[in-house]
Amino acid sequence: MASLNLHHLRLFRATAREGTLTAAARALNISQSAVSTQIKALEADLGHDLFERRGRNLVLTEAGRIALDYADQIFRASEQLSATFRAVGGQRKVLRIGALATLSRNFQMQFLEPLIGRDDVEVVLRSGTQATLLRALDAMRIDVLLTNMVPARDAASPYLVRRIAEQPVSLVGSRARLALAAQGLRTLLTTAPLILPTPETALRAGFDAMIEQMGIVPRIAAEADDMAMLRLLARSDAGVAVIPPIVVRDELANGTLYELFQLPEITEEFCAVTIARTFPNPLLAEVLGSTAADSAPA
Repeated sequence: MASLNLHHLRLFRATAREGTLTAAARALNISQSAVSTQIKALEADLGHDLFERRGRNLVLTEAGRIALDYADQIFRASEQLSATFRAVGGQRKVLRIGALATLSRNFQMQFLEPLIGRDDVEVVLRSGTQATLLRALDAMRIDVLLTNMVPARDAASPYLVRRIAEQPVSLVGSRARLALAAQGLRTLLTTAPLILPTPETALRAGFDAMIEQMGIVPRIAAEADDMAMLRLLARSDAGVAVIPPIVVRDELANGTLYELFQLPEITEEFCAVTIARTFPNPLLAEVLGSTAADSAPA
């Protein structure tokens, strides 16, 4: 077999991720025919078909799945090599953080606190969806992902998950809600309009289980998947919010909002997700307070 052409392998990897030649060509900014020709050349080099066509989509064969696994390892190592030597000789250290777009800003600032104000450190903070940030982590464009959604577990998962904080969850509302809260948790839950996280969140699942056990049908005023929006809705007195107090820390401190009840047995977990690296960013140990050996594979 001839020496493996890494350009062909890169085109194959892009096509496997995009699912069609057209999408891969668009993502790579080259012609569809060029992508097709070079994938065929790779298949000839390897001696196996890497895709089978199903309608308009390309689906990996067994050989294709094996090739993609090796391709991911090859290009991950390439990114790691580049990232490592870009940092060599630099006077300032850089920590690249990806944060779920809906994550509490107060929590993010708390995580960054050990690095804030240091002249020798630059922090690059990117936000996005879980899927987008996991791809960035795989490609080593970020060093760590902050999230409250634990990545799915499987035997081949490359992720290391460290639970770095567990926050209580409370009912939070304006001063006008205090009198109703004084009548008890059940009265508040059955009478007040509620501002809730959206149903796909873990926090909402815990809340729904609690009220089902209590036999309560809530009055839902609003739902949001963004902690910042839950905070704004609570501040506008749209209802009583189900929210971790850390999200509204400033409002609780200045009396704009009040913690009416802490909800029993409901917590919000915050996680730092990394991948195993030969040369881990040393700043991670400072902000996490531990080494990768303390992390749990997920």
